[in-house]
Amino acid sequence: MLGKFVKVRVTSPINSFNKRFGYKYKLNYGIIDGYKTMKNTVQGAYIMGINHPVRNFDGRVIASIKRFGGKSMVWVVAPKSTRYIVNDIKQAIDFAEGRNKYTIECLYESSCGAVVFRKTPENDIRYLLIRNKRSAHWGFPKGHIEPGESKIDTAIREVMEETGLKINIYPDFCEFSEYTIQGRIEKAVAIFLAETTQLDYTLQVEEIEECGWFTFEDAMQTLNYENDKRILIKAKRYLLENHI
Repeated sequence: MLGKFVKVRVTSPINSFNKRFGYKYKLNYGIIDGYKTMKNTVQGAYIMGINHPVRNFDGRVIASIKRFGGKSMVWVVAPKSTRYIVNDIKQAIDFAEGRNKYTIECLYESSCGAVVFRKTPENDIRYLLIRNKRSAHWGFPKGHIEPGESKIDTAIREVMEETGLKINIYPDFCEFSEYTIQGRIEKAVAIFLAETTQLDYTLQVEEIEECGWFTFEDAMQTLNYENDKRILIKAKRYLLENHI
């Protein structure tokens, strides 16, 4: 159902009071037309991106919340023009779902990482590539944003976790790679440029299969995805133009 457009009939407007559980609604909440609210089916939907009470809302299903041991489900619906990731949704629904154990499947994912480079004693440039155990493809170190992190914070943390390398970010270089996972999840990855003076890396063995330093030409041959090749070309151009 992720990505499907639905109509929500609001039964509990924002700022109304839930007498049963004793909380005020911080989101509009309602019933999705065409879906029965019974055991083991969709119980209703929270509406994100609308900050005033409404009676009806047409929007896109951006998340599925499974709660109570998977026995009931709630959807999150939002305007097509908005983009919310798991961290945003958890924060928004905490007023009602914070007392429950639940899992979220979200339409959108956001990650951050970096094109990491170092200079050799001969002043040549080498680029760091990793091979992930899950995908077996070569790419740049990256990972999901944690609550409260900036994109740069995430990139620094992920590089450290996956490779053990300390990096200095060039914040004015940031390229985005956008793609769809299994035809369902829309993912956006922010890739920064970063420098390290370290040669030796320490792999996160749970996730990373292999890691290495590559010349630009070898890296272009090794990378699996065109988006990554495009970003590497821009990174090299940035280094040349800024005499780094």
